[in-house]
Amino acid sequence: MQAEGFLAGRLHVKEKMAIVAIAISFFVIIVAVAISGGFRREIRGGVSAVTGDVLLTNASADLSGSSDPVRTAPSYLAQLEAVDGVERIEPVIYQPGILKIGDDIHGALFKGTQADTIPLGVRLPATLADRLGLAPGDDLTAWFIGEKVKIRKWHILSLYDSAMDTEEGLLLYVPIGDLRRLNEWESDQASLLEVSVAPRFRARKALQRITDELGWRANLGAREDEDPLRAVAATERFSQLFDWLELIDFNVYAILLLMTVVAGFNMISGLLILLFRHVSTIGTLKTLGMGDRAIARVFLRVGARTVAIGMAIGNAAALLFCLVQGTTHWIKLNPESYFVSFVPVHVDLPAILLADAAAFAGILLLLLIPTLFISRVDPAKTVKAE
Repeated sequence: MQAEGFLAGRLHVKEKMAIVAIAISFFVIIVAVAISGGFRREIRGGVSAVTGDVLLTNASADLSGSSDPVRTAPSYLAQLEAVDGVERIEPVIYQPGILKIGDDIHGALFKGTQADTIPLGVRLPATLADRLGLAPGDDLTAWFIGEKVKIRKWHILSLYDSAMDTEEGLLLYVPIGDLRRLNEWESDQASLLEVSVAPRFRARKALQRITDELGWRANLGAREDEDPLRAVAATERFSQLFDWLELIDFNVYAILLLMTVVAGFNMISGLLILLFRHVSTIGTLKTLGMGDRAIARVFLRVGARTVAIGMAIGNAAALLFCLVQGTTHWIKLNPESYFVSFVPVHVDLPAILLADAAAFAGILLLLLIPTLFISRVDPAKTVKAE
């Protein structure tokens, strides 16, 4: 083994294009993994911020609330809060309204929360404010249509950047008490209960498991005088978003395979050139009694060292790109198509290390192909020719 290490240290792949190709391949792999992770974090976090991760509603309610309110503190609330992964359960009220700005009329969805406390104050999404020409300090008049038309004048307190630049993300946040008075509800009534879970439980399968557990606990724990609640996961309400995330993950796997093959074949060509240049050396080593496998290990070490150099360069470039993009958001996207306004990146170190290891192992497996050439070298001919 010492002889193999000594010989490998004296040999080098001199084709710089092989290192460049490997560096580019690893750059693309790491960037793809980071972007995929960025989309997952932004969209899952955005959905959680907008609607919560799980909705607890009446069995007959739609997913944005119902005219039939739910109780904010059912007898089994403690059982729901004890479910593994649940961080908090909050009552909210959703109320559709109509905005009148000058001669223009716009539909809007108000969301009453406990975090908003200033009476008749509203937080407006910056995207909607720009569209309507509004700013903090302005007043906003809204009509609410029910059994009778009710009018409320709201005062714009602040603007916020919506986590999701979609219609679902354009909510107007107001105090929950204002909407209770508007609907003439009691202080312990709300449209629904929003459940927020820890970020690591927002994957589709984990969230569905929590949703199922919340659902059966709500049904089994409800008293006879209580209406059972149904649990609806955000993955069900925004199924198209989560299907799209799974498609992105599939694309990452395809990129990983493609870049591994590209880098592997570039290394094959570089290693073949190295083998051809050292045919006489191979013959001499065979004459001295070194077997084909031992010689192959020498050249595989050379190949592995070259791949490691290219991998290090590619990783460094990819991490630098992620740092720049993550802090400046200089690459923009159309939110109507991609749900976010910029290319999100998230450096998930375990995922990056796993991608590096998979690509590195795949390239080394491909490098076994040129080492088959070693067994065809006849020492009698090569040494004689030398």
